Amino acid sequence: MLVIDNLHVSVGGKEILRGLSLTLPAGAVHAVMGPNGSGKSTLAHVLAGREGYTVTAGTARFAGQDLLGLPAEERAHLGIFLGFQYPVEIPGVSTMYFLKAAVNAQRKHRGEPELDAMEFLKVLRREIKGLGMDEAMAQRPLNVGFSGGEKKRNEVLQLALLRPKLAVLDETDSGLDIDALKTVAAGVNALRAPDRAMLIITHYQRLLTYIVPDRVHVLSGGVIVASGGEEIAEVLEREGYAAFATTTLSAA
Repeated sequence: MLVIDNLHVSVGGKEILRGLSLTLPAGAVHAVMGPNGSGKSTLAHVLAGREGYTVTAGTARFAGQDLLGLPAEERAHLGIFLGFQYPVEIPGVSTMYFLKAAVNAQRKHRGEPELDAMEFLKVLRREIKGLGMDEAMAQRPLNVGFSGGEKKRNEVLQLALLRPKLAVLDETDSGLDIDALKTVAAGVNALRAPDRAMLIITHYQRLLTYIVPDRVHVLSGGVIVASGGEEIAEVLEREGYAAFATTTLSAA
């Protein structure tokens, strides 16, 4: 579903990704782990089409299409979802209005009829209940005054409503206590499907206790230096990233 080959990316004239290659099949959940500055968030933002990132070499193809040549809105229409490490606050825009607009934009792109207010409310309530969220949160301005756990639950709610083909979750565990982590992980796990791929970006092994990946990649210095099963995350937990500092293994 997602094939990245020899990707080089610079930010402000500084090269961050230095030949990253990664293949993520449909139905798979892969984790990317790495220390600060290794290029994890850069990878997420490049896939989503965020401005300010210059691709100098390499390719990224999604569902057979050249992803790097598409604007961000076209990538979203294709079914790519980015969960931010620090979700943006938007004063004056209610969470419900934002979610309804996002869902109907996707439906319109697919040639499906848009949901009216009552139809959307029914769907929204079902997903909110499944995540154990307070329905009143949907009436509040988007992410304004939300706790870290509320912001991440809200992102998983967006994920559940939009049902993307590719979900890139950038440090979803950031700022979560254990209860919020379990709730968010349960929401992500419920969305695992044969036609959906997920890329989980994280510093820590603890998230992967609850979202067990099919494959783990270690990103260091802008390249994948090791790939394997969940045992890699366990080695990182015991020994830190120094264990892979001089290792270069296949990222296939």
